[in-house]
Amino acid sequence: MSETLTSRQVAHPMVKFQRQVNSLVKRDIVQPEDSIWKIALLFGDEWAHWKRELEEFEFSTKDPISDLIAVESWEEE
Repeated sequence: MSETLTSRQVAHPMVKFQRQVNSLVKRDIVQPEDSIWKIALLFGDEWAHWKRELEEFEFSTKDPISDLIAVESWEEE
């Protein structure tokens, strides 16, 4: 309980997005081989933001969802 704020690691925002997408896969809403564009409608108004984030990491909406959920680290160089 004596953990300080400086010793905590803050997860990259893409980690939360990745978990949400992985949850969609686990619930059979989308399939890993589906293109990322299939999740656009599910994220509604937030999609524009997430699309920009994905593009910053060189993802295309044509890439398979499996590529997105396979990322191990979202550290920016």
